[in-house]
Amino acid sequence: MTDVSQSKASPADIKSMSFEEALAELKTIVGRLEQGEGKLDEAIEAYDRGAKLKAHCESKLREAQEKIEKITMGPDGEPQTEPFEVA
Repeated sequence: MTDVSQSKASPADIKSMSFEEALAELKTIVGRLEQGEGKLDEAIEAYDRGAKLKAHCESKLREAQEKIEKITMGPDGEPQTEPFEVA
């Protein structure tokens, strides 16, 4: 899977979107493409925007994952936090 750099590929409107906004638009684009709506040029542009929205969503998920901490019990029996690691 190719990771597209947001700073080079995403327009400002996508960069400012929340995860939920970007995902909603991506779902709309996928629906239109699946139904074959529009002309070929429009479909290509929609696909390109969809790819940028997907990259934005993936970036937002990575950011959230980096902020997550898991709570564990320390050797002294007191709760402590440590960074979340994906297994």
